[in-house]
Amino acid sequence: MKNLFTFHLAIFTPIVLLVLLSKYDYINSNYFVIGLLTYLYIYRTFTDGFRLVEKDLMKRNEIWRLIIPGKRADYFIDLYFKK
Repeated sequence: MKNLFTFHLAIFTPIVLLVLLSKYDYINSNYFVIGLLTYLYIYRTFTDGFRLVEKDLMKRNEIWRLIIPGKRADYFIDLYFKK
């Protein structure tokens, strides 16, 4: 995901779908919270991690460190604004 638009699409689409499913009552609040936590701790960790690996800013075996609160902030500019 070296293309910035593709990366933004990949990180925003699941959360938009989750909110829409909740809004139109296709899922209840328990499933919404489970989906939100899964999105935050698993999906975003690996999505951001693989982007950093592709940009040679992180090794593949270091992706798990993005789960640590505040660690993703070290790469904020590289993740969201640089191609």
